Amino acid sequence: MATTPKPLLYRPPPAWQWWAAFGGAVAIHLTAVALAQKHEAPVEAPPDIPTAVVEATLQATEEPTPPPEDIPLPEPPPPPEIQPEFVEETTPPPKKPTAQKFAPIKAPQAAGRPGPMSISSAKALATYAPRPQYPYEARSRHVTGSGVCVVEVAPSGSVSSASMAQSIGNPILDNAAVSAFRQWRFKPGSVSKVKIPITFTMTGASY
Repeated sequence: MATTPKPLLYRPPPAWQWWAAFGGAVAIHLTAVALAQKHEAPVEAPPDIPTAVVEATLQATEEPTPPPEDIPLPEPPPPPEIQPEFVEETTPPPKKPTAQKFAPIKAPQAAGRPGPMSISSAKALATYAPRPQYPYEARSRHVTGSGVCVVEVAPSGSVSSASMAQSIGNPILDNAAVSAFRQWRFKPGSVSKVKIPITFTMTGASY
């Protein structure tokens, strides 16, 4: 009975054989390089060129400059004298002027009760002076007339009292005039009494 042949398998050579072949190739290459260098023609040396030695001497034409002399530095200025911050005064202080005494100026006061001021002068000192209203009852009856009202003014400027020194001739018109003049106001201390003439006509009251 015939035996079946076994398949052939590739087996790589051992490592030492590879390194031996690599080393032999390197040795052959180096030997060839050495032989090539031996067969190269020798390089002739250049002929000897005579050399001449020239001696030169330098003569100093100029004298060496001497080292600079030490220049004396100027002396620093003396430090300024420091004056003390506070100097004691030797001169006596000036005398204070004596204060002059002034007597307070008092407003002139008239002896006794001053007379009543006219309405033309009092208007310039009045701060509030409403005009008397013409009552409807007197207007419907066509009542007219003239009179004089005297008002007393307090130091504060308000009217303290008002009265008819001369009647208009109708109590309705008298009351209208007195009630209006009691509302008047003057500058404080400027007026003490005012005499106000009043006239009622169909167009209204005038003074």
